[in-house]
Amino acid sequence: MKRQKKVALGPLAALVCLLSPLASSAAGSGKLPNELFSPHQRKHWAFQKVQRPEVPEVRHSEWVRTPIDAFVLAKLEAEGLEPSPPADRATLLRRACFDLIGLPPMPEDVDAFLADQSSKAHEEMVDRLLVSLHYGERWTRHWLDLARYADSEGFKSDQTRPNAWRYREYLIRSFNSDKPYDRFVREQIAGDELWSNDPDAGLATAFNRLYPDEHNARNLVQRRQEILHDITSVVGGVFLGLTYECARCHDHKFDPLLQADYYRLQAFFANVRARDDIVLASRESADRHRRQLAVWEEQTAPIRQEMAALEEPKRKEILDELIARYPEAVQEAIVSPSEKRSPFQRLMVYKMQAFLDPASYLYHAPTQAVVNQLKDEEKKRWKELEARLDKFSDLHPGELPIGIGIADAGREAPQTFILSGGVYDATGEEVEPGFPTFFDPGPAKIVAPEGMESTGRRTALANWIADPDNPLTARVMVNRVWHYHFGRGIVETPSNLGLSGGLPSHPRLLDWLATEFIRNNWSIKHLHRLILNSNTYRQASLHREAAARVDPENQLLWRFPRKRLEGEIIRDAALAVSGLLNPQMGGPSVFPPIPPGMKANWEATQDPAERNRRSLYVFIRRNTRYPMFETFDLPDTHESCPRRDITTSPLQALTLLNSEVVLEWARGFAGRLLFSAGLDPDAQVETAYRLAYSRQPTSEEKEEALDFLSRHRGVIAEHAAEGKTLVLPLMRPYNVDPVEAAALVDFCHMIINANEFAYRN
Repeated sequence: MKRQKKVALGPLAALVCLLSPLASSAAGSGKLPNELFSPHQRKHWAFQKVQRPEVPEVRHSEWVRTPIDAFVLAKLEAEGLEPSPPADRATLLRRACFDLIGLPPMPEDVDAFLADQSSKAHEEMVDRLLVSLHYGERWTRHWLDLARYADSEGFKSDQTRPNAWRYREYLIRSFNSDKPYDRFVREQIAGDELWSNDPDAGLATAFNRLYPDEHNARNLVQRRQEILHDITSVVGGVFLGLTYECARCHDHKFDPLLQADYYRLQAFFANVRARDDIVLASRESADRHRRQLAVWEEQTAPIRQEMAALEEPKRKEILDELIARYPEAVQEAIVSPSEKRSPFQRLMVYKMQAFLDPASYLYHAPTQAVVNQLKDEEKKRWKELEARLDKFSDLHPGELPIGIGIADAGREAPQTFILSGGVYDATGEEVEPGFPTFFDPGPAKIVAPEGMESTGRRTALANWIADPDNPLTARVMVNRVWHYHFGRGIVETPSNLGLSGGLPSHPRLLDWLATEFIRNNWSIKHLHRLILNSNTYRQASLHREAAARVDPENQLLWRFPRKRLEGEIIRDAALAVSGLLNPQMGGPSVFPPIPPGMKANWEATQDPAERNRRSLYVFIRRNTRYPMFETFDLPDTHESCPRRDITTSPLQALTLLNSEVVLEWARGFAGRLLFSAGLDPDAQVETAYRLAYSRQPTSEEKEEALDFLSRHRGVIAEHAAEGKTLVLPLMRPYNVDPVEAAALVDFCHMIINANEFAYRN
């Protein structure tokens, strides 16, 4: 099943939405909560309290290494199936490395693992990978899909968000520290309210700041509502595994979600605004910065005051013209005195502040548009003042690191209404923040935090979602972890555990894992250990015809499912094998080169080492995604993606065959072979297989590879005689024959293009 795309409503569907009576929801229906939903809805498995089932007894108990195996084997035995034999140890190591750190093992890692004959070798290998800092990078990439992460706004203008990458840093730290998932959830929904003195908790709220936005939108009332729709759908899908967006226009057609429930959830976020100035520094650092800045401000006050006086008339003229383009309701919010603004008007002012005075300048420079429009004499004087101001630059403390997130606009929130057909100005009955009526028909209990300009609404929601008694939260996350390891969740629709989603293949296993997750302090790494140490995970991936006739889709896991790696991991693996990977962690996003002639707002990073950072750090522009990643099914980052499409297309093969970037990897790979294996073709072939596939070549493969090198030398020699340019390794010994070196590059190119390189077996 492919991920559903958002599509425009056809005329008939739109009419149905608009005519859907508000009385169909709980509000005003006169029905009791238990009368609003069918028995089928009330009995659905995902809405029942999580109960820890007994581990089943199985006939072949010797195969059971962890309780996971017992649940899986019980299903297999019921169908007369047997599990597959274990994969060889090199394959297991490679599988675990791609799953946990997203990089292939190096030959020395394989040698050490194969040499360790202790009974704990596999468990210790898993533990080593879990403490690797690269673990956080690998699992951050998964979460970024869910969070619809991008480094730009999206839509028409697609402007850069310069500090979005700080959220990525937060995720890496969180996964590496094995932050309890319940804390992880609370931070991303209400970290600013719950831990107001922790900059990291404020940064975590960027989860709900990553909505796509139109920078120069004028109808801010509509824009705010679209943002709220995005947040409602993403929170409902990612944390609760429910398709809340289906209740935007009418009661959900399948799940026990009323249209009122959609807006009750939305009401928790009714007062949020973008907060793009979160200072990510300790209190001591911030205080020191403030003191140093005060000195600079005192010394430069006369200069800055004169500059401001020069700017003010033109600035007012520009702003007046800009404000006139907004709807009357927004203009009224701007001109109203701050103390008289309604909660809704405060949100409108916050929404447009960034557009009125874009923060695209240094600490002493005003908006460039103002300076450009000054008269000649005024501009000349302003430039003189700027030069004088520059002389005080050594007093300025510089800028503190800044992150993005959300915050409430005050202690009072605007009203939330049910919208007919989901249309922003078709307001109906008012609703208060609340959880699904099915679980709790009353309004949520909200307590505003003391000493904060915040409502406390998001805290109430975060605590309800992260409550161990919530039947959805643990199940959803356990299913996601399973999905990323096996390529398909126990429920095949990871963000839809409702009645329209898939049925669980192993419902008792899902509940056992959910209770185990909660019992072990919501530890994601504990889940990894349970899964990777099981015999279920250790099975070979070879096809078995007899088993396939009984279970053609391998839902019962009679073998380990093969899976093509994501485009980002293919790139990382190629860089690692070629010796070109820059393993440096953290920092702003980078821009690898893109194909020539491609029109895009994309300037390649100049430093080659920076360009070869891990794919996690590649800039994500919503409207122009990195071509290789898009070819290999990078999702549309305008929306949350619970599972990626896995396609097979000619473009993928052509990219790996013809891309200049891939050829550069092959050149680096060949240079590495020459330095590590020397000029001996036998050693070169063996080393290439060990680096790229984590194994020795078979005798047939070796013979075929040597034959390729021999024949190819002749072809390349003919090309050289014709005066054609040879493609040589990036580095090579001075005494290597250019023809042999060029043939080795082609051999390495072939190795990278093989299926075995792009698949996790």
